[in-house]
Amino acid sequence: MSIEVSDNPRMGGMRNVWILSISMAVLAICYTMLVPFLPVYLFQLGVGSGDVEMWSGAVFSITFFVAGIMAPIWGKMADRKGKKLMLIRAAFFIGLTYILTGFVTNAWQLLLARAVMGFANGFMPAAMTLVSLSVKQEKAGTALGIFQTGLVVGNVVGPLLGGLVEAAIGMRPVFWVSGVILFIVTAVVAVIVKEPKLSISKEEKEKSDNTSFWQDVRDVRQKPVLVELLVLFFVMQCAIMMMQPIIALYVGSMQGTMDGAAIISGFILSAGGLAGVITTNLWARFGQRRGYFKIVSMALFGTGIALFLQSLPIGIWGFGILQLFVGCFIVGVNPSLSAAVTINTEEQVRGRVFGLATTTQQFGCMVGPVFASIVSTFVGIPFVYVITGLMLMAVGAQLYVRRGAKEQGNVIHTA
Repeated sequence: MSIEVSDNPRMGGMRNVWILSISMAVLAICYTMLVPFLPVYLFQLGVGSGDVEMWSGAVFSITFFVAGIMAPIWGKMADRKGKKLMLIRAAFFIGLTYILTGFVTNAWQLLLARAVMGFANGFMPAAMTLVSLSVKQEKAGTALGIFQTGLVVGNVVGPLLGGLVEAAIGMRPVFWVSGVILFIVTAVVAVIVKEPKLSISKEEKEKSDNTSFWQDVRDVRQKPVLVELLVLFFVMQCAIMMMQPIIALYVGSMQGTMDGAAIISGFILSAGGLAGVITTNLWARFGQRRGYFKIVSMALFGTGIALFLQSLPIGIWGFGILQLFVGCFIVGVNPSLSAAVTINTEEQVRGRVFGLATTTQQFGCMVGPVFASIVSTFVGIPFVYVITGLMLMAVGAQLYVRRGAKEQGNVIHTA
């Protein structure tokens, strides 16, 4: 893939795209270096084995809950004060929160630190908005595909690197190292990233800036296509988070013992992530030519088929091979949804729409694990894959009938 820097000085071009994609990869690495090991950290803080599951759920969910509430607020601030400023704010304060987390001495302090982390969040929606504004609209799919690749790479590398670092230097230093790394990201963004200049009048910007949160919500509700996109963001994130908490348990049940289940499931997830890295930009380019809703519908349907087949008694090898297909298909969803948001929103309100999209994703992160735990408890883990697979196939088919079949390339949908 050729790398070209835009010659339009107001946009920032592909330099912005690559710097922000690398920064997002670093943030994802730092996050996934730490999150899988929070239950271990709780043990180190003195939480007993009988309470660790409850505390794990609390420290996971509190970040998503607070971040979901704050996302539209930070998104609006990004539209008003600038996306670059929000990037700097988020990266710096998330790094500071990581460092403080390394000093906590009990579970309540960890819960508070995770809540503050949710409050500080907002890097991803501001970065996606800035990426979408840094290139011409017809190149938005490719730019967001590169950004998604950075996120996927971070999610693949982080857990493996976190395990190695934790084994080498212990749990607390991982938080401190991550915090320092994010301070470096803050400095890089501040120095290199260029804030795109919007082609709108002063009067239009003032009118947009003076709207309330509920006015923004009403504006979105008046565009059915944006409502549909927000629902799809929620469904996708909910489906992802249904799978992650139970995969180690499912692998353990398939092999008849939990010995080595965490390592095996980690390799399976990483393999699926690597498959996604390879195919992300193929989906993005296909979306630019054929239409983003068409791509989302195909990616959802393909993911659903693979997840449904994973519910069958096919053994660990069969499950792992199907995870490669899950990785290949699932990465086509988010960048295409983000590109569809880009072509269906005006520049001056894009930050708050991406903020609302982040809110739906964060709430999906909360709902998915709860649903998965209820289903797996009462009817068994395979049925989580059955239900999720059927749900994604149904959503993908319905989306294709409603929008994908009528779509012709990179066009704006207003109905």
